[in-house]
Amino acid sequence: MASLKLARFLLNSNRKFPNQFSCFTKTSCNLQRRLFSDVTQQSSINLSSSPPTSPPPFHDSTTTSGGAGFGRRTPISSSLNESELLKFSSIAETWWDSQGPFKPLHVMNPTRLAFIRSTLCRHFRKDPCSARPFEGLKIVDVGCGGGILSEPLARMGATVTGVDAVEKNITIARLHAESDPVTSAIEYCCTTAEKLVEEQRKFDAVISLEVIEHVANPAEFCKSLGSLTVPNGATLISTINRSMRSYAAAIVGAEYILRWLPKGTHQWSSFLTPEELVLILNRASISVQEMAGFVYNPLTGRWALSDDIGVNFIAFGTKNSQ
Repeated sequence: MASLKLARFLLNSNRKFPNQFSCFTKTSCNLQRRLFSDVTQQSSINLSSSPPTSPPPFHDSTTTSGGAGFGRRTPISSSLNESELLKFSSIAETWWDSQGPFKPLHVMNPTRLAFIRSTLCRHFRKDPCSARPFEGLKIVDVGCGGGILSEPLARMGATVTGVDAVEKNITIARLHAESDPVTSAIEYCCTTAEKLVEEQRKFDAVISLEVIEHVANPAEFCKSLGSLTVPNGATLISTINRSMRSYAAAIVGAEYILRWLPKGTHQWSSFLTPEELVLILNRASISVQEMAGFVYNPLTGRWALSDDIGVNFIAFGTKNSQ
């Protein structure tokens, strides 16, 4: 019964997937059809701020806690998660260490930027071959960390605002940006998306990568992102799918076996499925147009765009006209 209600919700004229909603790559079946198929086969989908119960935490034999306490959502009015802020504050100095705790993001960054460049150039009718295709665009990087995404966006011509709730992250970002005249123009603020909404800030594109799985209330967070986006503007969000594959790869594999990430970086129950993210964004007046997966090749040590959204994925949406 729940699946039928969800199917009707998706097909509702105000909330349906756009006709052009598609996978980034051209080598597979249409993602819209696959998403709808996945939805109709599920018995229920929980869209509340409290996700379904996760599998039992994976415990390493070398530790007694396994970091299971990190990432627990706190019942506060904003989307901030205090335990997550403390966790990232403790490793803020390592943001620009390409071999440190943020190595996976450094390695993934070229692939993330390729998707961002392609979708934004197409949406805003910019020349993707230009050295500075984002000239004239105002972009906000929500949850910017040390600025590893904000800086290349600025080099591509955008007027960039980077915001993060962790003061140490902003300090590191500002110090690193000062070394380049182009990146020194980035506006870094220790604040939140909600505060920017209160200040009535608006941007052509709102980007938040690998952040939503660390917030206390994804629905409220997306609502703020939608409010920051100008009508017909763009919103991009990347995160990790809540699947058994992601539990094996992003937690057991990345945190406990390969040690790419500190133990406790992620909590499986805080992940969102692509279907949930699409619906949450829809309620925030953002219509998802495109989605792609990120797949890691252990032989080359590189990430690539794919139609496989079983673990890491990114969504591109546009703000509904008002």
